[in-house]
Amino acid sequence: MRLTDPVADMLTRIRNAISARHQKVDIPASKLKLEIARILKEEGIYLKYSNNNEAVISNVNRVSRPGCRVYVRRTEIPRVLGGMGINILTTPRGVMTGRQARKQGLGGELLCEVW
Repeated sequence: MRLTDPVADMLTRIRNAISARHQKVDIPASKLKLEIARILKEEGIYLKYSNNNEAVISNVNRVSRPGCRVYVRRTEIPRVLGGMGINILTTPRGVMTGRQARKQGLGGELLCEVW
């Protein structure tokens, strides 16, 4: 089966695992998805739940899609929930968070937002 948007598939699998309260999720690998997973791990965003069974990740949104790419300049990178969440961008220097891209003065394609 060939997917038209593998990143959206990855985010949907994460969303489904959160709603089912799973501890892990299996995702077919690609270089871009490995980089997104690396960023989520570095930021401490795991499939974990609090004592009252609330997920650490409350939402994952795909911003740029194959039919409508969203590119932002370094000054236009949005803050997710006032800095409480993260957004993930592809830049000329690789995949990074919006915070890192702002710090390095880079813009790029806004892939997704996680909070």
